[in-house]
Amino acid sequence: MIPISEQELQLLHQYVYDYCGIALNKKKHLVEGRLCKLLREEGFDSFSSYYNYLRNDKSGDVIKAVIDRISTNHTFFMRENKHFGFFKDQVLPHLKATVKNRDLRIWSAGCSSGEEPYTLAMIIADSFMEEKTVWDKRILATDISNRALEKAKAGRYDTNEIKLLPGNWIFSYFNRNDTDKYIINDRLKREVIFRRFNLMDKEFPFKKKFQVIFCRNVMIYFDDATKKELVNRFYDFTEPGGYLFIGHSEALNRSETNYKYIMPAVYRKG
Repeated sequence: MIPISEQELQLLHQYVYDYCGIALNKKKHLVEGRLCKLLREEGFDSFSSYYNYLRNDKSGDVIKAVIDRISTNHTFFMRENKHFGFFKDQVLPHLKATVKNRDLRIWSAGCSSGEEPYTLAMIIADSFMEEKTVWDKRILATDISNRALEKAKAGRYDTNEIKLLPGNWIFSYFNRNDTDKYIINDRLKREVIFRRFNLMDKEFPFKKKFQVIFCRNVMIYFDDATKKELVNRFYDFTEPGGYLFIGHSEALNRSETNYKYIMPAVYRKG
């Protein structure tokens, strides 16, 4: 184990915090545990030397490698299942009745390895079965981790990873690859657009607002100030009447946002 001093931790924290909002100042053991192997792979024996290497890198590849290692990207199909039930039973019928141009704009922000946006795509495919050709229902799925996005784009999952999905979904939306691998079929893959995106970028590059934003179990990495700023930016990019879904371990300070509480971890723009 390569130890990290408090000074080295604070330097690394500030650099990562400025880049993507992730706070590492109280996560010494996590930083040591997840970055030591990376340091050794790159031939470094101290965090100070690696930090200097990080600061002097002009390509952006070094900070991307750091983010890949420190971000958890732990998720699974049907995680926090009540959200998907609410999305299916309440949100989609509302959108089908009110979106006149038949253009659904749904953003999975912090999509990790793809389970969340693919689940949303399956729900939408089932709900729009008879109208699928007349709706633009593609989902934007973004994450800051290249490693997570590579798995998401491949859409390749173990038997154990899909065990919570309904059997008809597995039959309809996956291809069996070998004894224990399933791959999202091309038809469903086309419904999800994966992009690398840093939620701390100064400008959101979206021309239109979203009717639904999922950003679940992402803001647990952020301090209160960063979280408040991000939620307000989400609000600005939410259509009136649109929804924000966050993780059940997260909560919004209702005195600091204009979103209205609907149910645990679900909010709506008035």
